[in-house]
Amino acid sequence: MPARPHIVRQALDFLVPPTCISCGVPVAGDEALCGGCWAATPFLAPPWCARLGRPFAFDLGEGALCPEAIANPPVYDRVRAACAYAAKGRDLVHSLKYADRPALARALGRWMARAGAEFFTDRPLVVPVPLHRGRLWRRRFNQSALLASAVARHTQADLCLDALERLRRTDRQVGLSRKDRARNVRGAFRISEQGAVEVRGRRVVLVDDVITTGSTATACTHVLKRAGAVSVDVLAFALAEADEPIGS
Repeated sequence: MPARPHIVRQALDFLVPPTCISCGVPVAGDEALCGGCWAATPFLAPPWCARLGRPFAFDLGEGALCPEAIANPPVYDRVRAACAYAAKGRDLVHSLKYADRPALARALGRWMARAGAEFFTDRPLVVPVPLHRGRLWRRRFNQSALLASAVARHTQADLCLDALERLRRTDRQVGLSRKDRARNVRGAFRISEQGAVEVRGRRVVLVDDVITTGSTATACTHVLKRAGAVSVDVLAFALAEADEPIGS
């Protein structure tokens, strides 16, 4: 008689106990944070700006916008992120991208799906921000594609991993001003043949690991909307302040 799945799971947990995905101490379940790391991860929750997803100190009412969204409305429709790019939130992003831990995307994608739940009411198309092939060759995986796959799995949304292509390798955004960031990614993306078919007439959820000034999301949104996307929402694991130095 075949072993029951829960018995196999219990046996594996006994032999190889699950550990915190951040610090490695034993925890009760797989793909989880320990209490200390959970407390040190700055998860985001409403109230937040309806467009940019930046948290408010108190509830300003449904549809409230932050000053940045009013002064400089983005070309994409909405932004949501699971946590702020700080403390353990920053550590998890760095572990995924630079410490060769692609399995982290499963947990991060689950939290992203929860943060962006309002995006998935009518089965949108999930599209990751692409990496240039040179960087992809060195890193061996596109972290945004891994996150997009996890998000699509948790929300049962449609997924097109190669809807966008990166035409050229851009400079790292670290230390660049808002204007230089925008110039750095201008013209860097195009729609693929498959993307042209999949995107037209669809609501798109664009997935990235971190959003800062929104320059990359803006460049991708222009391409997606020219290809016929009816809307583009942006979902990231972490949301950084506009002047926060990041590793992408």
